[in-house]
Amino acid sequence: MRYRKEIDGLRALAVVPLILYDAGISFFSGGYVGIDIFFVISGYLITCIILEEIKLKKFSIIDFYERRARRILPALTIVLTFTTIVSYWVLPPFLLKDYSQSLFSVATFSSNVFFFLRNGYFELQADKELLSHTWSLAIEEQFYLFFPLLITISGMFARKRLLFIITFIAISSFLFALLDNNEANFYLIFSRLWELLLGAIVVFIPSKEIARLTRWQRETIGLFGIVLIFYAIVLYDQDTVFSWYYPLLPVIGTCFVIVFANFNTIAGTLLSNKVFTFFGLISYSLYLWYQPIFALLRIKSVVAPSDEIIIVAIICTVAIAYISWKYIETPFRNKGSFTRVSVFKYAGVSISMFVCLGLLGNYFNGYDSDSESKIYINTVQLLPKTEGHIQIS
Repeated sequence: MRYRKEIDGLRALAVVPLILYDAGISFFSGGYVGIDIFFVISGYLITCIILEEIKLKKFSIIDFYERRARRILPALTIVLTFTTIVSYWVLPPFLLKDYSQSLFSVATFSSNVFFFLRNGYFELQADKELLSHTWSLAIEEQFYLFFPLLITISGMFARKRLLFIITFIAISSFLFALLDNNEANFYLIFSRLWELLLGAIVVFIPSKEIARLTRWQRETIGLFGIVLIFYAIVLYDQDTVFSWYYPLLPVIGTCFVIVFANFNTIAGTLLSNKVFTFFGLISYSLYLWYQPIFALLRIKSVVAPSDEIIIVAIICTVAIAYISWKYIETPFRNKGSFTRVSVFKYAGVSISMFVCLGLLGNYFNGYDSDSESKIYINTVQLLPKTEGHIQIS
């Protein structure tokens, strides 16, 4: 598949506002829509790759899972190792037990279900959860598990039939999202699937049909897509997320940009600049690292961290993400450096290790017998339970 700089620019447009939103910068009150942008991009890219390989008669489910393992697990393993070590030394037993449960859910690709059952993304204590952001990764991982199988079962060469099936599932998912259970709509794949599949449907739009439009039409629709995304980022807030229509603007805007930024349009040029592509390239590591760093700051602060501390935290997150992208993500994606066998062995060992650590931490109640030896526990700031939740200040 041909590399498209503007796709990395879109990733930057997703991850940067999301981080600034979670940093508490009010201008980016709708930055959480970055997740919706990521979902559309993932659906588009995965479908592009699979259909291209089918056309060349090179598609293999094993190859697909190998690429996903190379892409997702190395950086995630480093982050989980870091958070596990820090949690053991910093968190009191009852919080360490909670962390262990979340660690188990991440390792079993079910953290979206765990955090749905546990608490809400927008509740006060959620921003102190080191792994609360992994719910979106779980949705993508669940998508990766079933989508290539769907394509195989549907007939690898029947594009029209596949498009019909994808469209039917997308419509069903959207209708499911209209239900009133807001927490389920936010966390569960059934109501998020349409966003991923809309990105997949975009792949089926013939390029020649887009090329027949006038340049003015392509420019206008491409820029309109960016406007829709910015509108959601700037004007949405925490109340908007509980409305059924909230994902429509960022999702449709992302689809417009993907389709029309590919024809040397202004939208494509804007998103292809070096700053956007830099943040797009490191977006995965950036997404993995920002929440643990922010959460640790909030756990260790008596009051909300100052603006200066938040800025330093963001700068540190970017630096760590760059190192992670360059020295962890990139080498593992090189098949010459790590064979398929070594990748699957590594995946099996790392997943098994975190499953065991999660189970042990839960079984031993956060290792409460060792709590007296943890010299950093007294620096964790706690507030009494409020409305059934333990809150950390």
